[in-house]
Amino acid sequence: MQAKPTPIILDVDPGHDDAVAIMLACGAPGLELLAVTTVAGNAPLEKTTNNALRVLSLIGRPEVPVGAGASAPLVRPLRTAVDIHGESGLEGPEIPDPSSEPDKRGAVELMVDAVRGSSEPVTLVPVGPLTNVALFLREHPELKERVARISLMGGSIGLGNTTPAAEFNVYVDPEAAREVFECGLPVTMIGLDVTHRAGAGPAQRERLRSLGQHGGVVAELLEFFAATYERVYGFDAPPLHDPVAVAAVLEPALLETRSMRVDVECESELTRGETVCDFYGVTGRPPNAEVGVALDREGFFDLLYRSLACL
Repeated sequence: MQAKPTPIILDVDPGHDDAVAIMLACGAPGLELLAVTTVAGNAPLEKTTNNALRVLSLIGRPEVPVGAGASAPLVRPLRTAVDIHGESGLEGPEIPDPSSEPDKRGAVELMVDAVRGSSEPVTLVPVGPLTNVALFLREHPELKERVARISLMGGSIGLGNTTPAAEFNVYVDPEAAREVFECGLPVTMIGLDVTHRAGAGPAQRERLRSLGQHGGVVAELLEFFAATYERVYGFDAPPLHDPVAVAAVLEPALLETRSMRVDVECESELTRGETVCDFYGVTGRPPNAEVGVALDREGFFDLLYRSLACL
C-alpha cells in the first residue's frame, strides 16, 4: 500500500530558490502542501507574498492558501537581499500576476488552522528568516504535539554568506532562530555546508529546460540567480538552498546528518547570526538538532527533475 503523503507547511521569502522549493513541494507526490506562509527576507513582505502567489498561479495551484506573515524580524530592522534576488525578489523570467489573493487569516493563524485540521502531525519547512515559526510556537505552545518536526534551511557549520560568520536567514532574525532551535521539537538544519553542494550549473539548467514550461521557468530563474551568485560569490553554479529542505522531508536518505547542539549568536555584532554547532560535543550539552553534513547531489537533482515533471 502506498504511504500517505506527508503534510507540510512551507514558510518562504521568495527568492529564486524559494520559488523552486514551492514547485518541488507541489510536484512531489509524497507531499501534501497544506499552506504557504510568507515572511520578509529576500525582499519586503508585500513582494515575497506576491511572488509566492505568482508561482502558485503559474503552476496551476492557486488553491493553496498563502498567508502573509511578519514584515520585520522580532526585534531588529529588516535586511533584504536585493543584490542576489533583484528588486522584486524574483527577477528573471516573466511570471504573470497572481490569480488569487493572500488568505485573510495571515501566516500564524493559517498555520494554526492547518496544524489543527490535519489528521497527521505536520512538518514545518521554513526556508526564510524564522520569524513566523517563532511566533507560531510562542503563541501556540499547545500545538507543538501536532508538529512532527521542523526542516529548516538556514545556518552553517562553517562559513557564512552574509557575514563571514552568518548565513542570511539566521542573520536576518537571530532571535527567532534561537527560539526555534530551543523549542524542543525535532529540528533538521539544512545549512550552507550541504546546500552549496546543490549548485545548478549549465548542465542542470539545460536538463530543466527539457522538462517543459515549468522546467524552463526554473532554468530562467536560475540564469538570473547564476549571474548574481557569480558576481557576488564567484560561484559558477547557483545553489538551490531551499529545495534541499523540502527534499530532506521527501527522501531523508538524501541528507546525511549529525546530532549536534546548535546555539545562535545574538549579542555580538561581529558574529551576529552565527550558528555555533558543537560538532565534537565538547560542551557536553545535549543536541538540539540534526545538522546536515553531506548531500547526495545526484539523488537530489533526480528528485527535483521527477517532481517538476509532475507539475
